[in-house]
Amino acid sequence: MKKSIEIFSIIGILMLLISCNSEPKTDDSGLKTASWEDISAKAEGTTVNMMMWQGSPVINNYMNNYVVPQVKEKFNIDLQISGGQGPEIVQLVMGETEAGIENGQVDIVWINGETSFQLRKIDGLWGPFIEQLPNIKFINLEDRYINTDFQQPIEGMEAPWSIGQAAMVYDSAKVASPPRNLDQLESYVKQYPGTFTISNDFSGMTQLKSFLAELGGSPNSLNGAFSEEKYKRLSTKLWAYINRNKKYFWKEGETFPKEQTKMSQLLANGELYLGFGFSEGGIEEKVVSGLYPKTVRSYAWENGTIKNANYMGILNNAPNKAGAMAVINFLISPAAQFEKSHANGMDSNTVLDLERLPQEWATKFKNAPQRQYGLEMDDLKDYAIEEPAPEYMIRLYEDFRTQVIEK
Repeated sequence: MKKSIEIFSIIGILMLLISCNSEPKTDDSGLKTASWEDISAKAEGTTVNMMMWQGSPVINNYMNNYVVPQVKEKFNIDLQISGGQGPEIVQLVMGETEAGIENGQVDIVWINGETSFQLRKIDGLWGPFIEQLPNIKFINLEDRYINTDFQQPIEGMEAPWSIGQAAMVYDSAKVASPPRNLDQLESYVKQYPGTFTISNDFSGMTQLKSFLAELGGSPNSLNGAFSEEKYKRLSTKLWAYINRNKKYFWKEGETFPKEQTKMSQLLANGELYLGFGFSEGGIEEKVVSGLYPKTVRSYAWENGTIKNANYMGILNNAPNKAGAMAVINFLISPAAQFEKSHANGMDSNTVLDLERLPQEWATKFKNAPQRQYGLEMDDLKDYAIEEPAPEYMIRLYEDFRTQVIEK
């Protein structure tokens, strides 16, 4: 029975691909030099398909209940959002490319790092396009944390959407003095066994990159092109460190949470005392909503934590590139970025440079309510680590499984 279902599923996918492939290629010639008025006219009344990670209720709420109705009202664009992140996006593009599909299923993808790297390797991204977006003038493209994605210049192929820095998180009611370096963490897990772990997802791998940099001796130790020799030398130390301590981890290190949402649940129910998160720890909404106790705080790691931006890209076989440009231009508008920055909402740092904004918007951003519980990005500026080359992330994913989980 299972075999029959698989066969029918494959047939269905093939029929869908054949059906898609039969459609004539969308004519997007001239879009890279067209006026914004022409692009806007072409975008109006169309449907734009977007693929993004949907693991956060506050991000989903922002997209579904603010962005979708706004682009409909302002541009008569139907924005359809589907779930998918790194590997799914790359696999989709590879599958469509191999099938010769010129008009794909997706226009916009939310990406950074290894996903951007892999998409570029298979010529999956379209562009450059960001210089044509009217609102790009509000972004400082000279900022290295914005113009460089995992040591790769964005070269106009990725529109900055958000920026943030990872931070450690702890419950101050349970831990008086949280660890701030690997030596202290080793002592901590022995004093508080079972209250620390590492998630087997992009957030956990980002935490491991910070640890790798610390083992390299400085926040800048991973800067530059990927080095096989450096990776092997430092990762050997990292796996040895984790393996000699994992018996003190959550579940005695026999299993690791698959994603960040599970880590949040474990911190919320008191099983974990320590955590790690993007957006300066990402605790504000969780404390305000009551998921986390009010004693949870974020804090800086001594050798630093990864600071990066994330981006919107347009796929090379996107059938509606004009519509995609219109939506992305809205996403980096002062209004959309301000709504996204609300501390009691999505709580996302803006990528806009306030000095470049009209006075009205600059004042709104400066006077917006601040976080009550979490650190601001500026609090962590002395502890920022640049994203290392994407190969480090790719290798950590693979080796964390083989060198830690399966041992």
